[in-house]
Amino acid sequence: MEDILVNLGKQLKKIRVNKSLSLKQVAEMSDVSIGLISKIENFRTTPSLPVLLKIMQSLQIDLSELNLSSNNKESYILIKKGEGEIEEREDSRGLEYTFLFSDGISESNLRTYIVKVNKDVYREPISTDATELIYVIQGSINYILNDELLILGEGDVLFFDGSIPHAVQNKYSTTAVMLKMYFIKKTPY
Repeated sequence: MEDILVNLGKQLKKIRVNKSLSLKQVAEMSDVSIGLISKIENFRTTPSLPVLLKIMQSLQIDLSELNLSSNNKESYILIKKGEGEIEEREDSRGLEYTFLFSDGISESNLRTYIVKVNKDVYREPISTDATELIYVIQGSINYILNDELLILGEGDVLFFDGSIPHAVQNKYSTTAVMLKMYFIKKTPY
């Protein structure tokens, strides 16, 4: 179910936490911004090889210690109800991301989630290295792109460039649920 990049982000975060290092400490040791390290750990961007090597050096790990294999060996992907994996994201408190699947396609890497947005939640603006698609399954949410407020209800679809700072807000009386897809451009080798 996991792809290599999601697995890589999880491993780097686990190693950092196990070594009791903060994002700030790793950023200072690796000369990589806190924001970029957070994006890598939270699957919002793909690190370049030089950045990955700097982070690995700061964590004092070798490439051989990381599992860079994909778990998908089939010619199809099937996710049954309840089989998604809940991911903790430090930059999205009040939102619950359930990872469904990821698969490489032509020029991008597709990552798909079910995201629950609790009522009375506002997530500060962030940006990603992806084109994003949102389909509201249940409830209503406010999506802010730059300074423009978009009100999304059940059945609405929003497709946008994730590099635009965007925030999400649920000021409504119930939890909102959305399908969220990230189309992340592959970095050339």
